[in-house]
Formats: sequence, C-alpha cells, structure tokens
Amino acid sequence: MQISQSTLNEDAFARGVRVLVDRDAHLAEVVQKYGAPPLWVREPGFPTLVYIILEQQVSLASAKAAFDRLNSAVRPLTPRRFLKLTDDELLRIGFSRQKTLYTRLLAESLSRGYFDLRNLRDLHDDAARKMLVAFKGIGNWTADIYLLSALRRPDIWPIGDLALATAVQEVKRLRNRPSPEKLEKMSTPWKPWRAVAARLFWHHYLAKRGKQSETISL
Repeated sequence: MQISQSTLNEDAFARGVRVLVDRDAHLAEVVQKYGAPPLWVREPGFPTLVYIILEQQVSLASAKAAFDRLNSAVRPLTPRRFLKLTDDELLRIGFSRQKTLYTRLLAESLSRGYFDLRNLRDLHDDAARKMLVAFKGIGNWTADIYLLSALRRPDIWPIGDLALATAVQEVKRLRNRPSPEKLEKMSTPWKPWRAVAARLFWHHYLAKRGKQSETISL
C-alpha cells in the first residue's frame, strides 16, 4: 500500500493501526492489552524544535520543566524573542552550554530568513531530514522526532530512540535490546506505516510502566 507524503490525520492513523494489527501478532497484542494509542502530535515550528533539542539525552520530565520555564520567560516563543535571552538566563532555565549554542544558531538562521521550517512540509522525508541535520546540534533522532510528531509523516522510524528500542525488545520478546541497525532491518514489515508502529511501541512502553500516554515526548 502506498501513502503520500502528507501528514497523518486521525483517519489515516486508525487505518495504519488496523493494517499493522492484521500484519503483526505482537502489535495486535499491544492493542488488545492497552487499546489503540493516541495520535501524539506537536505543533510544527520553532518552539517544538527547541523542545526536542532540550529532550536530547535527558529525561522527558527535566526537558518539560525547562521548556515550561522557557515559555514563562518568553511569550510568544519566537526566534527573535529567544535571542534576547542571555546565556546565563538560558542556563538558569535549563539549557546546557551546548544546547544554548545549538538553539541560538537555529534561532539566528530563522530570524534572518536563511531558513524557513515551513519549507519542510513540501519535501520528502529524506530531503527534509537532510535539511534539518545540516544545523549544528540537530542529529537524526531530533530530525526524526520532528518529522514524526510535528509534520506527522507516516513512515518515519527513529532508530536512535532508546524507549523505542526497549519497547521493541519487550514486545518482540528479544533477548537483547536491538541496535539501531537491527531496528532498521526489523522495520521492513511495518512500511509504509512505521511512524504508526513507533507509536504502538511507545504506547506499550508507557502503559507497561504505568505512565499516562500524554507523557510521551511527542
């Protein structure tokens, strides 16, 4: 089945869940046990990309706390307003020195019109990812999460996500947590709905640990 580069909506997402449940007995078990996952989404734009950068290599709780402090300090959160914050202010908010550099470079590029995140909407997945990872501090994981959650691309598979790898290990009853390379190979049967499969695995990950679905990084 071929689907377009357009965003996932609720109907397409529900169709993707049905396809995967019919195709994969282990994913069917997730839905039988926990129900269907929500279509976790974020608003496309600068704030969401900053939020995802904050989530790099830290707990979701600490990233959310920092992002909440940022939103309290800067309203509305635009690139120009963000650039008015000093390094010390960003440090108090919760930005590391590296993430301060990364987000400043991004904000400067956007505020000067060198780059427009809206242009990503018309690009295919690989081209959009390539454009994002050209920015210092934005790697494949950050780009994939943005494409999956903000642009709602249906076939994004974030192989660098630790929670996803852990969930695949548990759902598939693997002895070891799969490497990114292994995750990529395993994902073939779920094409072209791998972003839907990712949400199913995250749904398992959260539900098994007694967490609300709304706490996922998406």
